[in-house]
Amino acid sequence: MFWKTSLVLLALSLATAGTGVDRKIGISIPLKPRAVLTKDDGTFDHERAAFETYRTEVKHRQNLINLERNVGRIAFSEGAQIKDFIPIPSFKLTKRQGVALTDQDDVEWTGPITIGSNAQKLTINFDTGSSDLWVPNAHDCYGCEGHNTYDSKTSKTSKSVNGTFTIFYGDGSTVSGPIFKDTVSIAGVKATNQTFSAVTELSQSFNGDPTDGILGLAYPSLSNLKASPYFQTAFAQKAIPKNVFAFKLATQGSELFLGGTNSKLFKGAIEQHPVKTGIGFWQIAKGSIHQGGKAVVSGFETIIDSGTTIMYGPPDQVKKFYDSVPGAELYDENNGFYSFPCKSIPKAGFSWGGKVWAVTPQNFNLGETTQGSGQCVGALSGTDLGLGNNVWLLGDSFMKNVYTVFSFANNTVGYAMLK
Repeated sequence: MFWKTSLVLLALSLATAGTGVDRKIGISIPLKPRAVLTKDDGTFDHERAAFETYRTEVKHRQNLINLERNVGRIAFSEGAQIKDFIPIPSFKLTKRQGVALTDQDDVEWTGPITIGSNAQKLTINFDTGSSDLWVPNAHDCYGCEGHNTYDSKTSKTSKSVNGTFTIFYGDGSTVSGPIFKDTVSIAGVKATNQTFSAVTELSQSFNGDPTDGILGLAYPSLSNLKASPYFQTAFAQKAIPKNVFAFKLATQGSELFLGGTNSKLFKGAIEQHPVKTGIGFWQIAKGSIHQGGKAVVSGFETIIDSGTTIMYGPPDQVKKFYDSVPGAELYDENNGFYSFPCKSIPKAGFSWGGKVWAVTPQNFNLGETTQGSGQCVGALSGTDLGLGNNVWLLGDSFMKNVYTVFSFANNTVGYAMLK
């Protein structure tokens, strides 16, 4: 599915087998880059972008429900609220086929994992914006056609856990099912007795999606399952040398690194920023957005989310940014998209008190509104996701410009320059 299929993880099982990887250093997992929300003719894929926004809203609505249940509203950012059910966009989206990984309209991090004593293979999405692992169930799963599934009956290490995992969607469908514990392995890194859900209902939003499920990399506070996420389980079991992981998202040489950082992929020092602990998100403070070398909006908080394609900010603050861009205008009020003259793409960048980390024109521009219009759509949307009145959410459109380091050890998010 288009939701986030921009990058496909390759040969995870080979990353630690026969390659001389030193487990004391970390595990290097190569990733393959894919396209974003731009059609082959260079125009903006409006329908899919609207649906991407919908999926982002649903995910973070559920995150706030989980956070309220696990910690309480005391952990909410100022102005954060659990939104009413969000109606599914009325656009008619083309149903994806299982072999559609080569399509140019997809934006998602995917890769193979194995579950169980018999190493059942599934393809999942690596997501720093959530905390649970869920995959389709092999038994009586509604909407799971075309997906790889987990069969608890064939794994000798499978254990059933009381409770049910559920995410509600605005069209009335859900992702829901029973909870299990079993061995989960990525690139040979095993987490035993890992809690996850093998869902028996898969929302129609996942029709034709080439990914089978999601693996969350955020803090336990966001867990619907009230369980330790895979990465933290693996670290606690000493399967990973350091409580740190890092992403490089780029046109070539993309990678997820488990257990530290890969110095071959970045240069200079890592600029680290403290995470607001206790709230579950990889959320940092003192953010500012720059346009043309000048700070336009300052003092906001920022969630870094590899499970989101573009960038979002409160509507009034995003409007202020585009007001500083000559010729920019509101293109889609419902989804907060703006357009601007294609010949003068905004020179955007973000700072948290140190270096200004630029967003390249290629990563900011989602394509022309229509062929020959001369107006292009920006990868920054003014949308209220319910996360707080001063909270921004930065996805791949930002992460592709930097080497991003997520440290549970120091509770920081760090950035470095790509080589």
